[in-house]
Amino acid sequence: MSVSHSHVFLGHDQDRNERRTWAVIALTTVTMAAEIGAGTVFGSMALVADGWHMATHAGAMLITAVAYLLARRHLHDSRYSFGTGRLGDLAGFTSAVVLALVAAGIGWESVGRLLSPVSIHYREALVVAVLGLAVNLASAWLLREEHEDHGHHGHGHHHDHAHHHGTDNNLRAAYMHVLADALTSVLAIAALLAGWVWNWPWLDPLMGIVGMVVIGRWSWGLMKDSGAVLVGRLPPGEDLPEEIRDALEQDGDRVTDLHVWQVGPGHHAAAIAVETPCPQPPGHYKERLAHLHDLSHVTVEVEAAG
Repeated sequence: MSVSHSHVFLGHDQDRNERRTWAVIALTTVTMAAEIGAGTVFGSMALVADGWHMATHAGAMLITAVAYLLARRHLHDSRYSFGTGRLGDLAGFTSAVVLALVAAGIGWESVGRLLSPVSIHYREALVVAVLGLAVNLASAWLLREEHEDHGHHGHGHHHDHAHHHGTDNNLRAAYMHVLADALTSVLAIAALLAGWVWNWPWLDPLMGIVGMVVIGRWSWGLMKDSGAVLVGRLPPGEDLPEEIRDALEQDGDRVTDLHVWQVGPGHHAAAIAVETPCPQPPGHYKERLAHLHDLSHVTVEVEAAG
């Protein structure tokens, strides 16, 4: 927090997350091509349809990957006053909207099939569902977040390492797309097996409706969290404003105005007005905040009391 400071507020694992997202896109694209090719050669519409579904999945992953790319490319662009850290939250919000549309599409198709049942080729559909589940589990493993546990704040407050690193809503969005696909595969396998054994064709679309509800809830949670970052709302339980006041309000000093907002995963900015009977240079008050590692950018206005 010196006079000459950086505005790089990217997530701790930005490079790793970007590499793994591109790896998932490559895996998905190869699977897509294999399914469409095999389906065309062997006359399997189920394989062809799932191949095109994989294409939409790769497209959703591209939102995540491009956000990482743009955040890195414009890292030192002065037109981004508070850096490019929140591009990931914008991408996360966009992905959440796409995920909601996917859930709505699943629900629409499922209701349609309940009202107008279609014949199901169980053996072929099971092969596709198992293949899709395997690819999605591999993708989920690649996109998992890795955090260690240790504290970083002083004066009695304890936060884990994951809190300091912050939630990467961009990676979380990609992970949720993968989990949503994995969930639909698991539900499809269960419904297809039961339908095959007991001749319950209605179970497949019913599981689709269950999937719609679960994915819709995931989407709403991601939309709320990423949207909150975009509009400068701190999450419930975030105690950084209280910690700032605790650190500054001593020896007659009083915080008269305080604004705290997130500028990237694990990075926050603050604009603070301090009223004091004995004014000191702004650097004096910034030093009092040096132990708050989530605080990456601070502006202090000092006013003489009375």
